[in-house]
Amino acid sequence: MIARYTLPEMGALWSEQNKFQKWLDVEIAVCEVHAEDGTIPVEALTEIKAKAAFTVERINEIEKTTDHDVIAFTTNLAENIGESARFVHYGLTSSDVVDTANALLLRDSCDILLTKIDDLIDVLKRRAFEFKNTPQIGRTHGIHAEPTSFGMTFALWFDEMRRNKARLSQAKKTIAVGKISGAVGAFAHLAPDVEERVCAKLGIGFAPISTQVIQRDNYAEYLCTLAIISASLEKFALQVRHWQRTEVREAQEKFKTGQKG
Repeated sequence: MIARYTLPEMGALWSEQNKFQKWLDVEIAVCEVHAEDGTIPVEALTEIKAKAAFTVERINEIEKTTDHDVIAFTTNLAENIGESARFVHYGLTSSDVVDTANALLLRDSCDILLTKIDDLIDVLKRRAFEFKNTPQIGRTHGIHAEPTSFGMTFALWFDEMRRNKARLSQAKKTIAVGKISGAVGAFAHLAPDVEERVCAKLGIGFAPISTQVIQRDNYAEYLCTLAIISASLEKFALQVRHWQRTEVREAQEKFKTGQKG
């Protein structure tokens, strides 16, 4: 991501460091459930939680040999944990970790975006009232039509962003599900209740049915929602750009000291 156009909190969320941390969160949650069930010794869980550590640099170094990111990750964990590392990743397939961690990342991304949408909704509402009596010519196909108010445009955008908030809130519910069902979703080495309990520990739902991966229509809904929101923002920006045209001049960008262009 280009730093200038990236929210600092979003950049931190999608860093390699945080991605692997989410993988570790999933692995630890699975080990906790295994320990509760007596599948692994409690002493092993204690050692795993105390010693589990990784570095992005070491994972990348190992991956040059393994050509497998999850194996590189668990190998680096094993280097630090020691004997109890044999209980890490027990019964799992790579997508159990990756897809469940992605659910955490996408959920947290939604929280950031929803906060920003709330901020925008507040601004649009305030501007709608501020300019409700400011006259503006309405246009159809760019041609003068009937008088309207400058505030009406902001009211229109306010209503649109409320719909976008509802869409994203629903997409968050859809995307925030994990899977802990093993290879091809067969639960060959895990009881189905392990999946439900692990996901509950992580604060997400679980996929009622999964294969090797969580089904990608969940991702499609999320991305389509982002596309709709992006289209709204592009529409708003294009309208403001039109208002700033020399021959229109109904709005003007505020320049800060030293700003160019």
